[in-house]
Amino acid sequence: MSDDLVLLAFDDHGDAGRVARVTFNNPEKRNALGLAGKERFIEVMTALKHDESLRAVVLTGSGERSFVGGTNLAEMADFDLAAAEASATKTHRVCDAVRQFPVPVIARINGYCFGSGMEIAACADMRVGVEDAMFGMPETRFGIPSGMEASVLPRLIGWGKACELVLTGDHIDAAEAYRIGYLERLVPRGGLDAAVDGWIASLLACGPHAVRIQKRLIIDWDRMSPTDGARSGIQAYVDAYRTDEPHRLMTAFVNRKRG
Repeated sequence: MSDDLVLLAFDDHGDAGRVARVTFNNPEKRNALGLAGKERFIEVMTALKHDESLRAVVLTGSGERSFVGGTNLAEMADFDLAAAEASATKTHRVCDAVRQFPVPVIARINGYCFGSGMEIAACADMRVGVEDAMFGMPETRFGIPSGMEASVLPRLIGWGKACELVLTGDHIDAAEAYRIGYLERLVPRGGLDAAVDGWIASLLACGPHAVRIQKRLIIDWDRMSPTDGARSGIQAYVDAYRTDEPHRLMTAFVNRKRG
């Protein structure tokens, strides 16, 4: 059943809002994403983006072996041209749902992260991986190019390393993924949740309106020149004062009790 391919749960933080946990759930196939799984993920993220109480989304894979092991190869092997286009378009929509999401998205990488999995995580705002995770863009090994949001990789890890990964199909370990800047944090398996929870605690300490404005600015930065990005930032700064959030949070900081 397609609804079971992507699981959704919430952490309730009271007045501070709530955090969504979205889990890719196909552990028998390393959480590989087929057409049904992609469509279900798009549905979940589309519904979530309208939740004004949401403060963050955490993406992860079911079990302890895999985040997303790529796209379902058994399904792909017999694609005709129309099916190939439909699958690639869905992969783009999955990644775009992450990249354009209105609140921060954290990729909790608990194992294999290949192909579309590496693209999805690349579109998140922050990535933490376990020390025994593996990463790669193996598409050329299967007769297809790394397309869609593989285009994000050069800006994230540099042109040379991105070219190496997509041209050779070679895998890299988590230490290398951290060294090249793909991962913001590298942790032992027992430290994965603590790292995610630390980020969430920091986000909850921020003004929710400000974080949403900041996320919108980050999306702008990706497509704008520095000058245009600065102009967008000025307007965003002004927009923040359309609520009482700056006054309330600044006043609380000024009036805090000093030890």
